[in-house]
Amino acid sequence: MKPTLFSLKLPLLGDVVFPAYFTLLTVGFALALLLTWRDAKRLEIAPDRIIDLNLYMVIFGVIGARVLHVIADGYFWDYVHMCTAPETIKAVGNIPAQCTSDAQCAPHFLCNVAAGHCHPPRDCLLALKVWRGGLTYYGGFIAAVAFGWSYIIRHKLPFWRVHDLAGYAIPLGLFWGRTGCFLNGCCFGKTTSGPLGWVFPRGGAAWRHQLEVGLVAAAAHAPLAVHPTQLYLALLNLGIFFVCYAGIRPRKRFDGQVWWWFVLLKSVTRSAVEVIRDDDRGGFLGLSTSQLISLPFFALALVMLRRLRRRTEQAAAREQAGEPAAP
Repeated sequence: MKPTLFSLKLPLLGDVVFPAYFTLLTVGFALALLLTWRDAKRLEIAPDRIIDLNLYMVIFGVIGARVLHVIADGYFWDYVHMCTAPETIKAVGNIPAQCTSDAQCAPHFLCNVAAGHCHPPRDCLLALKVWRGGLTYYGGFIAAVAFGWSYIIRHKLPFWRVHDLAGYAIPLGLFWGRTGCFLNGCCFGKTTSGPLGWVFPRGGAAWRHQLEVGLVAAAAHAPLAVHPTQLYLALLNLGIFFVCYAGIRPRKRFDGQVWWWFVLLKSVTRSAVEVIRDDDRGGFLGLSTSQLISLPFFALALVMLRRLRRRTEQAAAREQAGEPAAP
């Protein structure tokens, strides 16, 4: 786990820290932008518009991902209490189990002397600090796609052809983002004794969770080994990128095929990995928030692949028969 990727000492600015998660997420979206810009030029789809679309979708994606995380991932009241009553939040980490003064909790926490435990300082803006992690994929996906649709229609871009660019750009960006999750220590999996188990450092998200649920004692040197679900998702996203970019894109039979195959594959892989995630996932009826959202997206992808293929076949048949194209 390496939450800070690196830091630089710059003139006037001093030490500038580059968080692993947000830095790699930025690298991923930059690579996706370059790839779609290059292919947009080849397909004659107004490359400048594609650059603008990428940038705006990143902004709306981060906002949507943060909103869904705050609302649906089980942390809503934590963010509220961080502003209204931080002294009620018992800090968990590499800190004393009990305290009688702020000095025992320093440098990052304060002491609730009455209750005898350390607590974080008041932070009413914590919900806005996306660079500290806490983004839910489907929130960002829905917000970015909603904006993308309006942008494509407003600027009269080829609707499904532009979607196909995103169909391989998004999983490429997510590969880097999930790698950042691994370095940040968030999005961890359930405990395992198998060969793929990964032991994160004491004080990290996995250790704090296991301490809260009683899997480890406060004196434990490290948490139990867990599934590195961040790396599972990173590799699965990389696989989806190659399938969509190298497999489907060169052979696609209709516009929208790459996009809906991405949605289909992402729905399946995300739902599967959710089974072994162990951080708080929110949800209903035993399904996490992401699984509940994946189900309708999976069904919609099947319907749209069939519909767009049939529309293309019907258009080809009319062309062969010399009939005018459908409006």
